[in-house]
Amino acid sequence: MTDRGPSGVPWLANALVTAQTVRAELAHDPVQFALQVSRRLPHAVSTPAARLLTTTGRLADGALAAVGHQILGDDEAARHSLGGRGRGSRGTALLATAALGSDDDGTAAALLDAVPAEHRGAGWHAAAARLALYRGELTAAVDLARRHRSNRILARRLDAERRALNGYRPQFGPVHPGEAVPGRVLHVLNSSLPHTSSGYTQRSHSALRALSESGFDVHAVTRPGYPVEVGIPWARREDSVDGVTYRRLLPAGLDQDAVGRVDQYARLLSTEVERLRPALLHTTTHYTNALVVAAVAEAHGLPWVYEVRGQRADSWAATRAPEAVDSEYYRAFTAREAESARRADAVVTLGEQMRRVLLDAGVDAASIRLCPNAVAEQFLPEPPGRVEARARLGLDPQDLLVGTVSSVVDYEGLDLLVRAAARLAPSHPRLKVRIVGDGVALPGLKVLAERLGIADRCQFTGRVDRSEAIWNHAALDVFVVPRRDLPVTRSVTPMKSVEASATGRPVVASALPALAELVQDGVTGQLVPPDDDAALATVLGELLADPEQGHRLGAAGRRWALDTRTWEANSRTYTQMYADLGVAPVSAA
Repeated sequence: MTDRGPSGVPWLANALVTAQTVRAELAHDPVQFALQVSRRLPHAVSTPAARLLTTTGRLADGALAAVGHQILGDDEAARHSLGGRGRGSRGTALLATAALGSDDDGTAAALLDAVPAEHRGAGWHAAAARLALYRGELTAAVDLARRHRSNRILARRLDAERRALNGYRPQFGPVHPGEAVPGRVLHVLNSSLPHTSSGYTQRSHSALRALSESGFDVHAVTRPGYPVEVGIPWARREDSVDGVTYRRLLPAGLDQDAVGRVDQYARLLSTEVERLRPALLHTTTHYTNALVVAAVAEAHGLPWVYEVRGQRADSWAATRAPEAVDSEYYRAFTAREAESARRADAVVTLGEQMRRVLLDAGVDAASIRLCPNAVAEQFLPEPPGRVEARARLGLDPQDLLVGTVSSVVDYEGLDLLVRAAARLAPSHPRLKVRIVGDGVALPGLKVLAERLGIADRCQFTGRVDRSEAIWNHAALDVFVVPRRDLPVTRSVTPMKSVEASATGRPVVASALPALAELVQDGVTGQLVPPDDDAALATVLGELLADPEQGHRLGAAGRRWALDTRTWEANSRTYTQMYADLGVAPVSAA
């Protein structure tokens, strides 16, 4: 490429990827694209724009107003905007697509069913395909999209996704063998710091730093198109963070369907393997990464590790009706994940519940290693005190502060925390709720707080820099993890409560198997029945009334975290696993 300027930014390639991404997402689902864009814009921009949309009334049959309400988190008002009937097939299709933005597939289906068969045009079939995809009916989605020529881009994309989920193997051309560099490992990631700050990227970063300190020659690449396709057109080809270099796979253009993207991913990764000559490849969920890494590792004669950090199919099902777990998409996705784990030379996972899921999927027990979520280096020294933290953050030292530092998504159950606070508010005049983080559920939480009359007691900070996380933990009286009772929350252990314990905060969490691995009831925190805001309010009230109990639980939690949840310990596990695969640190090679 000749467009790479002094800053190291491949501007032309990035511009092409941005344009392709916008075009593809608009064809796939214009409403979801609008919602995604709004979540990446500053609230000072997205909120006024959304409010303007809510004033459009019946323009576009109310769909624009509905999208505005969805951006603001008011799904009830969005459904009210969709209460009419669209003018013709196109108007109804737009309304149905907008209904899916509120996870209201029932309204979408009713709108589409009301259109006579003879009036069902391209827009209707596109919306019907999106509805089928939302419900996990992949084959039906493809068939519906194919019924009209104008939907051929959507049809190709849906069909490619179905093929990728059902046994497709990457095709990536000739391989040029070479001798591996001893002790060199290449991690293949979805995303990374500094462009994405999340539990996933922090875990990756901590693992890479720990392995480097253990003597490995560590390298990392991220998926093709990242981070440009998530709204960072100024991305460089490499970023260095704390001595860890993340290389970006930024081609001049991205293949626009799942099959083409998998092949392109494999080609780009194979080129990186030939450039770096690692002795081992290490990737993370989900199956697309595993599919590509397995093929490239096999072609180059390398061992590979699959790190199962979550259950994406269960996260998908969490926002849908119970029958979603019987859908074609869910079954195919879970089968592909199980196949990937069985195929790997070694498997890493986060906790006992996830280990049991892997065993039930037929993964060899001898190949599985547990590397739990561990605390980053900043949490190891003595944490700041509550008064010091509040002074830094400009918070009242006399307030009773309960909250979380978390991604704000529906299955985290943070609405239960807001409801519990509303129950406690009359008897606790100094009670405040502090929710640090961002996500799709944040606008809805703000609406809920307004409706419950406690908006003035709720502090929604949005996303903060990772360096500020420890201060936000330390400022709380009680850290709360009110996850809902769902398959994904029963098996996946989060990072947030481990960091809270390391900071010496008492943790109140839902009594779910995965969370019971992290919170010892009555010792490091309290477990409460999930989906029960009354029970949550009772336990919070008891802890707030007895600060000494909170101090005791927090101190025990910190001892537990420092004894069992460090990257030094995880590094030893990784090192032994790599040794079993024939790869030793550079210093020991």
